[in-house]
Amino acid sequence: MEPARPADAAPETAAATPAAAAAGVPAGGISPAGVPAGGVPAGQAGRGRAERPPRDMVISLAVLLVPIALVLIFYRVVLDGDAPRSIDPGPTIQQAQAASVFPVAEPRGLGDDWHVASATWRREATGATLRLGYVAPGDAPVQLIESSVPAETLLPRELGRTLAPHGFYQNAGRAWQRYAAGAETQALVLLEKNRSVIVLGQADVRQLEKLAASLS
Repeated sequence: MEPARPADAAPETAAATPAAAAAGVPAGGISPAGVPAGGVPAGQAGRGRAERPPRDMVISLAVLLVPIALVLIFYRVVLDGDAPRSIDPGPTIQQAQAASVFPVAEPRGLGDDWHVASATWRREATGATLRLGYVAPGDAPVQLIESSVPAETLLPRELGRTLAPHGFYQNAGRAWQRYAAGAETQALVLLEKNRSVIVLGQADVRQLEKLAASLS
């Protein structure tokens, strides 16, 4: 068998291009100094993009944060986005009045800083109850409860079983009893023949009195 001729053997290295040969770059395209044929040192091709100056990073963050800040300012100042959302209690109050179970008192003249958060009318075996939930100035929750449920059932259910009045609030010829319904909750209670009215909440007692005085 004849030995393989050199022409038939696979070349060990690619032939250098004329330009690379003129520049002294070997066939692999990498110079002894580690510089590719294009002239950029190996390992440094993407370093310029990765190493961004702090000033560019601050500008990029500002471009993102400024529109977000403008949207928040518009939401809070123009749209009053932080204010509690109010509902119209009128239909629920009219439903309670139409039922004619007891005289229904409607709050009037509280002001725009009082917000109605909920309104329910419920009938049960022992009576009926109108319940209005308010957000008073300062975001304190307050409830107005008008009910024909007997007081001996209603008061323990709404205020707790350890009840003891600790004073009175007089308004328009009516005497409201003051109760403590918890560490931070106060209540004003008006007991009448056909109904009981409770003003209950964690608001300042003057706000409870204002709600009680608004009933007509």
